[in-house]
Amino acid sequence: MTYILDACALIALFKREQGAEKIRALLDEALAGQAVLYMSIINLIEVHYSFYRALGQEKSSLILEQVYAIPVNFIDTIDTIVFSEASRLKAQYAIPLGDAIGLATAIKMKGSFVTADHSDFDEIEKAESIPFFWFR
Repeated sequence: MTYILDACALIALFKREQGAEKIRALLDEALAGQAVLYMSIINLIEVHYSFYRALGQEKSSLILEQVYAIPVNFIDTIDTIVFSEASRLKAQYAIPLGDAIGLATAIKMKGSFVTADHSDFDEIEKAESIPFFWFR
């Protein structure tokens, strides 16, 4: 199974928020070779600046080191498919750019988008053929 992580997935994991156990289970599946996890570097920026803002540069850098140690493949380019889909999603649903890129990555990778942001995605889930993995 292929999963694309939204920023809130890793934030919940490292803050030990509700749903973190579901993210840990996905990581265990990835370690066992039963799943492949991806995240756009744009969504990783959202994770990093969230911790930077809350904890400062030094602690957020330590968390970033821990993030790089988990079994997530970070995608640091935006190809024409992701570009086009992200543009369409952003225009059609007026969602944040990071969310549009994450969703477009899920479309390209034919994976489930892992998120807890029902308010941003409920309409999209009803209208699009993007599978969602809700961890809360």
